[in-house]
Amino acid sequence: MSGDPTFEEQIERLRQCILRTWWRVVSVLWLTIGLLSIWGLRFEIQTWLDYFTWTAVRYGLAYNPIYSFGLALCLGLTISLLISESRHILFGLAKAERRRLERQLLHILQQGPSHPFWKWVVRD
Repeated sequence: MSGDPTFEEQIERLRQCILRTWWRVVSVLWLTIGLLSIWGLRFEIQTWLDYFTWTAVRYGLAYNPIYSFGLALCLGLTISLLISESRHILFGLAKAERRRLERQLLHILQQGPSHPFWKWVVRD
């Protein structure tokens, strides 16, 4: 079944669907947690812009752990998505990732139109 061109197209559509979903999640995180974290660190950021030292950055983040965690979460997810997509562009799908996508596609095909990704992945 993996040699079927339709199956290959559906795998690629599923991958793109999942990627778009992750980018939506990251965008919502940046618009909520990211902006709140930047707002909470606004005085530290102003200090960094006036007198940048690594010590100021370290203490600014250390004494604001909640805002630092929010910023780290947003940055971490964004960077991981960028690296993942770059790896896909440069090297193609990894075997483990392809197997995972195939299993997920078979699950979507088995569940039918009631699956949320059905209308984007399976085009009749």
